Amino acid sequence: MTTDCSPSPAPSPGAPLDHGTLRGLLGAWALDACSDEESAQVEAHRTVCRSCSEEASRLRNAAGWLSADEPLDPDPKLRGSVLARALARRAPRFPVPGYTEVYIAETARLDALLRDLGEPDWRESAELRWHSGSELLRPAEVLCHLTAVDGLLAVALGLPDPSAGAGLGERTALLRERSLRRSPESVRAQWRAQTRAVVATAALAEALDEDDRAGPGPAGDVPVDYGAFRIPVRTAFLDRAFECWIHADDIAEAVGYPYDPPRSSHLRQLIGLAAQLLPTALAALRAAGNASLTAWQDPAFGDPRGPRAVRLIIEGRGSGEWLVPLEADAPVPPPDTEPVAVLAVDGVEFCHLAAAHRDADRLPCGITGDRAAARDLLHAVRLLSRP
Repeated sequence: MTTDCSPSPAPSPGAPLDHGTLRGLLGAWALDACSDEESAQVEAHRTVCRSCSEEASRLRNAAGWLSADEPLDPDPKLRGSVLARALARRAPRFPVPGYTEVYIAETARLDALLRDLGEPDWRESAELRWHSGSELLRPAEVLCHLTAVDGLLAVALGLPDPSAGAGLGERTALLRERSLRRSPESVRAQWRAQTRAVVATAALAEALDEDDRAGPGPAGDVPVDYGAFRIPVRTAFLDRAFECWIHADDIAEAVGYPYDPPRSSHLRQLIGLAAQLLPTALAALRAAGNASLTAWQDPAFGDPRGPRAVRLIIEGRGSGEWLVPLEADAPVPPPDTEPVAVLAVDGVEFCHLAAAHRDADRLPCGITGDRAAARDLLHAVRLLSRP
C-alpha cells in the first residue's frame, strides 16, 4: 500500500474553506492576521459551528492579554489552559517539582503588579510589618528584601548569593544600598531572574535525583539555613511564597492597587505550613512569659491520654482542619484526638495574623473548650512573622 504525502492543493481564491482549514485559521483570526476574505469565512463559520465559535472566543480573549496597553493580571484559568495544551503536545524536559507551585504563582502575580507600576508608584512607601515592629520601604527596597531572603534558598540550591559577604541581619541592607545606584526596573529584573533560577535549579536537581538513586537524596530535603532555624527546600519554597504574597499586598496597598489572596488550594498549603510551625511558636510565647497559665502547660498536670492539641478549623478560602499540638516536641496527634479547644477562623484573616497584619485579640473567631489555650494559639500565630 502506498501513501500520497504530497501537500493538498491550496484552495482557489473565493472557494469555501473546509472545517479543518477554518479551525486552523482561528489563531490568526484572533490576532487579526487573516485576510478580509478569510476573516469573513471564519466569522460566517462561527455562526454554524459551536466548537469553533467557543475556541475563537477563547483565543481572541487570550490575544487581548498580549496588548502592551493592557498589562493587568489575566484570569488564572487562562494560564492553566495554555499550559495544559502546551504540555499535551510536548512534555517538559525537567518538570517543576510540585512544592514550587505556590512560589511560582505568587512570584508571577507580584511581577504582574510591578509591571503596572508607574514612576510615581515606585516612590511610594509600603509598610512592612512584623510582630516586633514595622518598616517603611519603597517597592524596589521591598524587592531587595525578597531577593536577600530568597538568596538563602538560592545558596542551598548551589546558586550565587546576591548578598554574599553580608551576615544574616545585613543581607537586605546590603542590597538596598546597592539599589540606590540602580533603576527600579533593574532591581525588579534581578529579583525576577533569581525567582526563576531557584525553580529551574530545583527542577534540574530533582531530575538528577531521579537518574541517580544513589545520590544524597531528593533536592526538596536539602536544608535551608535561616540562621535561627533550618527548614528543607520544599518547606522554604512555601515560606518564600507566603512572604511574596504578603509583601505584594503591602505594595498594592501603598499604591492603591487591588490584590487578591492566593487561590484556595495554594492558601491551604500556606496555612498547613503555619500549623506545622505553631508548636514551636507556642514554645517561644511561653519562653517570653506571654502565655496563659493553663493546666496543659504545667508538668504537674500530666495527661494520660497523650499530647494535647487545639483543633484549628479554617473557614472560607483555604478551608481545612488541623490538629495543633500544644508542645513543640509532641508528635502530630491522630485525627480522632479529642482537642482541649476548637478554634475557627477565616483563612485569609488567619494568614494576615501570621503576617502580623492583625491583632490577635481583635481577630473575629469562634472558640469552644479551653479559651486560654485557643487564645495562646492565636498569639503564637503572630510570632510566625519575622523581618
